[in-house]
Amino acid sequence: MESSPVEYTAQTVSPLINGEAKLVITGSGLALTTTTDAAEIPFFAINSLMAADFVVTVRADSGDYVFSKLGNWCRPFFDSLCEAYNKAVLLSLFVKGDPVVTAKGDYRYTEAARKAGGEAPVYVYENCVVVLPTNLGARRVPLCFTSGVDKGDFELTLRLDTGESYTFAKLGYDTAPFVEAVEIQMRALREKTLAAVKEIDPSLSTVQSSQLVKLIPHGAAASFGQLAGIAPSFAMALEKKVMGTRAADGYAAFKEVCEPEKILIGFRKNDAYEGEGEGPSAPVGMDIGALAGMDIGALAGGSGAGSVPEGGGEEEDKGPDQYLLWLIAPSPDGQFAAVEFAEANAATFVYKTGGDFDGFARQLSRALEAIDFRREVIRLSDEELLKPGYEKYFMASKRTAALGLIRANFAGRVIHSSPETWKRKLTELWSSR
Repeated sequence: MESSPVEYTAQTVSPLINGEAKLVITGSGLALTTTTDAAEIPFFAINSLMAADFVVTVRADSGDYVFSKLGNWCRPFFDSLCEAYNKAVLLSLFVKGDPVVTAKGDYRYTEAARKAGGEAPVYVYENCVVVLPTNLGARRVPLCFTSGVDKGDFELTLRLDTGESYTFAKLGYDTAPFVEAVEIQMRALREKTLAAVKEIDPSLSTVQSSQLVKLIPHGAAASFGQLAGIAPSFAMALEKKVMGTRAADGYAAFKEVCEPEKILIGFRKNDAYEGEGEGPSAPVGMDIGALAGMDIGALAGGSGAGSVPEGGGEEEDKGPDQYLLWLIAPSPDGQFAAVEFAEANAATFVYKTGGDFDGFARQLSRALEAIDFRREVIRLSDEELLKPGYEKYFMASKRTAALGLIRANFAGRVIHSSPETWKRKLTELWSSR
């Protein structure tokens, strides 16, 4: 039998409710009630949690909520609120499994023009490092895109191929276990990619396999020209897989409107197909706090692309394919990119690249991996992400720079009707400014 949630009493100053209020931490946020008013601050709208001098401040999109006169319940209330909030953040970042190492220390990161840092808990998971301050600084750092590792005195810096860098320092006695865990997980990911590469093309030599693993870490895309330059047989094997999917027509059309060797292809083994026990993807309508009560290290997002309904008459896949495949094609002038997923009933997404197609492709790979390849999320507007059921994606967009960048450059969607109509509409979008 589930116990009733703890009810706290606090003097409240906020944009919605003022005076003495009852506070209850729910699965989706913080509920406030008085004898005449009621409101809830959803976790997806909370930007930071702070406690000082027996006062708890919740900064949200709708304003600041200040709670005082909690007495001896101030610290228990704040700790419980932080724990529930962090669970929601981990869910939105698609963190899976239990942490390998936990620590606490300083962090700082650089993302394009943004720099930030602070002190927070740090976790090493199977495929990522997570830093979890109770604000928008929470980050999930994917190890698969790590292109450089710098070890200094009592600190570690991870550099991603997108230009981002993340430094962790002052971890105390946990420094050595933290660094060792990161290195072990990075090697494991490389081995996993190596196994997938060899499965696709068993004829690869040791040198070819090694070069491919470096070029296409788990979740990244590379051009057919690059792949063929390393191993023509591997490029042909991937092309054969694409031609056996719904994306075959799109791929053929791409080769007519741009240089074939410049078309990028990404692939990832479908965990759902492998039957690794991940379970089906959680529906997009799942409450952001539906996992309340679970241990913070045991949260798990679903796996497999295409778990979000596309709308517009398009339906979702009935079952998982062995591989998740997607194509990225540049417009002739490089100002646009078309993204095609090799799945049933998927539309073609078109984006502005700002003239940097290669940079766009790296950011797209980063964004897709961050949301566990939910294809629809990369084209939704801010307004659409605020709709019920999209809460965790809204939270993810606040904490993943690449996802925000990709969504901001969405130019349009082309539905697959007839090949002629599809090609005409794609060309029209590529010609727009």
